[in-house]
Amino acid sequence: MTASPDLTGLLLEWNDGNDAALEKLTPLVYSELRRIAQACMAGERPGHTLQASALVNEVFLKLIDTRRVQWKNRAHFFAISAKLMRRILVDFARRKHNQKRGGGAVQVTLDENVSPATDRSRDLVELDDALNALAALNPRVSQVVELRYFGGLTEDETAEALQVSTDTVLRDWKFAKVWLHRALK
Repeated sequence: MTASPDLTGLLLEWNDGNDAALEKLTPLVYSELRRIAQACMAGERPGHTLQASALVNEVFLKLIDTRRVQWKNRAHFFAISAKLMRRILVDFARRKHNQKRGGGAVQVTLDENVSPATDRSRDLVELDDALNALAALNPRVSQVVELRYFGGLTEDETAEALQVSTDTVLRDWKFAKVWLHRALK
């Protein structure tokens, strides 16, 4: 994330109800939100219905509607954005998984030599369930995964967003990878 000296100021002005601040803020954050969205979409199947630009637009619609958030700084803004992207992708995957044609039915192939294609939407839903279980155990560790994996934030950016040290983020990230690996097996 490139630093913008007036980004935090614009967020605070927007908090105070200044809609002109939102107009100035949008071009400053759009490219970074698109980068985060592309990172989120990198694990999705090719030809996914939802594209990075559409994901950014969905997030923007939710952010504009969210007057309850009191923005602290730019890291907080991008952390909330990453969380929203995760929610949108998981909701999209759950809807896809629960469509009329088969919904939760298990796909069976008649040819034992052919393995069915992996279902990324199911993987995303399982990851979300595992992250929710991890959040019940340790909310900060779950947030580290969310910011790093879904948000594409670096260790330093994650530390800034969570107001912890980079070493803490590195320890949490290492713990989370081991814990999630076991949970998803």
